[in-house]
Amino acid sequence: MGMSNTVQQLSVFLENREGRLEEVLDVLARNDVNIVALSLADTSDYGMLRMIVSDPHKGRAALKEDGITAMLTDVVALRVPHATGSLSKAMHQIVEGEVNIEYMYAFANGNDAAAVLKSDDPARVIDILKGSGFDVYTADEAYSANQ
Repeated sequence: MGMSNTVQQLSVFLENREGRLEEVLDVLARNDVNIVALSLADTSDYGMLRMIVSDPHKGRAALKEDGITAMLTDVVALRVPHATGSLSKAMHQIVEGEVNIEYMYAFANGNDAAAVLKSDDPARVIDILKGSGFDVYTADEAYSANQ
């Protein structure tokens, strides 16, 4: 249980300059790596692009070959039912379990949604969620969502 349900997120530090995001997206497209979900946070100097993609290892290798530094991070993709308060209930369970969530972003996926959660203990987050009646996406499900 636990780590087998983590998802690898592809993360790229971007200079905050015109065209840099397009370069990353173009490399992934040319290498047939589909973007399932993404989050882009920026400051005045740089941005952090975080993505769930169809093949994280292939994406990272393609970016590296093009001179773009990327890293893989284990995250959890929580299944969030389209019902008021679902995410709040899940977060309550994580707080009760005394685990910190560093950041989160979400994407819709047909009958439900996914909240991508970054924690210092993803296996514990998975155990807490599953023990509380929530479900998480497997890596294969997350990498092929919305296709």
